[in-house]
Amino acid sequence: MARVEPTTPPPEDMPPLPRHGWVAIALVLVAAFMQLVDVSIVNVAVTAIQRGLGADYTQIQWVLAGYTLAFAALLVAGGRMGDRIGRKRVFLTGMSAFTVASLLCGVAQSPEMLVGSRLLQGLGAALMYPQVYSVIQVAVPPKQRGAVLGALGGVIGLAAITGPLVGGLLIQADLFHWGWRPIFLVNVPVGLLSVLLALRFLPESRADEVDPIDWTGVVLITASVGLLVYPMVQGRDLGWPRWLFGLLAAGALGLLLFAAHELRRERTGRTPLIRMSLFANRGFSGGLALVVLFYGAFLPFFLVFSVYAQAGLGFTALQTGVMLVPYAFGSGLGSGASIALASRLGRSILHIGLLLLTAGTCWIAWTVHRHGSDLHRLQMLSPLLAAGLGFGLTVTPLVTLILAKAPLRYAGSASGTLTTAQQFGSAVGIALLGSFFFGLLGTHANTVADNQTAALTQKLTAEGMPASQADRAVAAFKKCFHDRANEKDSTVTPASCRSAAPAPGSKSGKVAQSPAAEKINSILTDAATQARHTDFAWSTERTLFVQIGSFGVCFVLVWVLPKVHGKELAEFEEKSQETVIIG
Repeated sequence: MARVEPTTPPPEDMPPLPRHGWVAIALVLVAAFMQLVDVSIVNVAVTAIQRGLGADYTQIQWVLAGYTLAFAALLVAGGRMGDRIGRKRVFLTGMSAFTVASLLCGVAQSPEMLVGSRLLQGLGAALMYPQVYSVIQVAVPPKQRGAVLGALGGVIGLAAITGPLVGGLLIQADLFHWGWRPIFLVNVPVGLLSVLLALRFLPESRADEVDPIDWTGVVLITASVGLLVYPMVQGRDLGWPRWLFGLLAAGALGLLLFAAHELRRERTGRTPLIRMSLFANRGFSGGLALVVLFYGAFLPFFLVFSVYAQAGLGFTALQTGVMLVPYAFGSGLGSGASIALASRLGRSILHIGLLLLTAGTCWIAWTVHRHGSDLHRLQMLSPLLAAGLGFGLTVTPLVTLILAKAPLRYAGSASGTLTTAQQFGSAVGIALLGSFFFGLLGTHANTVADNQTAALTQKLTAEGMPASQADRAVAAFKKCFHDRANEKDSTVTPASCRSAAPAPGSKSGKVAQSPAAEKINSILTDAATQARHTDFAWSTERTLFVQIGSFGVCFVLVWVLPKVHGKELAEFEEKSQETVIIG
């Protein structure tokens, strides 16, 4: 029988962690690494998944947003379940579900199966991840806890750096001709080994007294956010019928019902999923809005950039992963520097970080504008590094500064609320900015094609094509490019591109084998390639402008947070060690 430990903090004179205890800590650190890598590794695989499964842009958004939604939905409840029925038991359940879901993702035969498996994977992660912090809290002596938390910070940074690289390497290697599938299948042996070791080495622990879990609140907030996110993702494809606006209204009403339910639960002395009384604190309310907006603007960047680099410019997944390394490296540097700077600068560290993040994103947008269709990977090194530094300076002290003036007795609830808000904000951001970006690709297609008409006509007539035939070829080119840009499934060739005429963007679309015909086909193919590069660059640039504006609003919201001096921050961090805080 596993040993049961209380949730109260270990005493100062607790003996050092035994050898088998370090195995348990290593297990939960591996679990954190798996969960974090699984977010970033998929970003570089979206194009490969799209081609491999014939998924449309909307389904790709669900592959990313579905995971974060499921993770957010059960995150706080997952922590409470560990406290109530045993952290080892919940950890094993979450790791097992995560491993099975990874297998299902790896063998998915349709986009729908992949999306469903990702939802299950997010639910498993939500059960597994909160136990990481709880196990560290109850199992590690105070004198050693700082080193373990430092190791956890290193794991988080390593996951950010290695995720895109590992994803790119696995796709590039094409192991067993499985394409993108190993990015999920690699979790299976690691997960199985973790389950076996956890059964042997992970001690059981639970809280002395824990109120029943607020499952009604879990259902209400999950359903409400789902009703809000679904129209945001599907609206563009469905043409925004009236019933989608009905879903949006139902989602908003659901949030009001959730708030009323939580207030009633708190007033009757039962533990709510989210303590609504926290919102009376202006700093916490403003901080929550800041977190939602910040993560809603930040995470979609990787989706947009990955699609731009691969589908727009033709980079491989590995080249895209390598190109994103400066962002991750800068994030690690900024995160490390922020630990010392935050205690001296207080909330001003967020202004510095957001300024640098905004400047770096502006630099990225300018680079796309300047070199868009002829971008070289090295041209992105400096702007991505600058943006990563800004992100690291912002993200590490953000939650601590928001919580610093909140009631300490509610620190766990407040932190769980903020962590949930991060995930919901990410899901909403992927839905909104993803739909915005993919919509721009179609709406701007005609302008891009029109801008090439004169030069294309001139090149065709210079090859001896009669003017009337050149006009027909250009018209066919424009029709094909428009239909291809507006095709929901980028792997499908529109009917207008399958005519007897040379098919723009298709190397096999030759009208004849004569040198003149081959030259004309080459001209049309090159024009389609250039048009695609331009369309993706323009759409990426405009999407980055929206993100820049969002970071600007975040900059303003920082002033809503209370001023926190270095001494106050140090005292809060010391006292918060007595409370299990997620994220």
